[in-house]
Amino acid sequence: MTAMHNDPKKYEFGATTLADKTILVTGAGDGIGREAAKTFAACGATVILLGRTVKKLEAVYDEIVAAGGPEPAIVPLDMKGATKSHYQAMTATIIEQFGKLDGLLQNASLLGVLSPFEHIDHDSWNDIMKVNVTAQFMMTQALMPALKKAPQASVVFTSSGVGRQGRAFWGPYAVSKFATEGLAQVMADEYDGTDVRVNVINPGATRTTMRSKAYPAEDANKLKTPADLMPTYVYFMSDDSIGINSQSVDAQ
Repeated sequence: MTAMHNDPKKYEFGATTLADKTILVTGAGDGIGREAAKTFAACGATVILLGRTVKKLEAVYDEIVAAGGPEPAIVPLDMKGATKSHYQAMTATIIEQFGKLDGLLQNASLLGVLSPFEHIDHDSWNDIMKVNVTAQFMMTQALMPALKKAPQASVVFTSSGVGRQGRAFWGPYAVSKFATEGLAQVMADEYDGTDVRVNVINPGATRTTMRSKAYPAEDANKLKTPADLMPTYVYFMSDDSIGINSQSVDAQ
């Protein structure tokens, strides 16, 4: 395995770091996904914006175009209800329009309600598992033909500290992130030695809407912003991380 950049958090990137790459970002309408999409575009990538809310995706699209980035594509999709055929059709369109997919950032997640174990709602459990685990598996599996067409492809999953050490009251969200880490490990081992690398980023405490729901009393101004985390995200999408596989890293 190639040696990792001595500190991805300090990775320096520029306007051509991701030139000629096509990268799909899930959860691109908000928070870290939105920032990643804008940053990837600023580094020269054509970004495919995937999310539930068209209005939010259009706002990100407009920002990217206004900043002079390559024109992005928009894929409105609710991962809670999407089926295998949705993902297969999306993959066919990506191959038809772009020829390949160089990067996939699986960033969309449902937090659900933090509650005692005995009060976990079954429907909420199922929704969180569908979006955070099953849909990510289904989408990544469907996208493999497009990823394999890239000279080097990077798949990045988003984890959490509670996906490494379970924590009281975090129930289904924590369990879903353990599953994310496991899915990434299985894929990384299976594709080791190929042109597809699979890694995991734990963003840590970040100033996002999801974080404010989990910690409503917290002073958000003391948290890192999504922009602060971008060196790590760009590094794992860039050619400088070719050969880096099966890593689970902290973005702060």
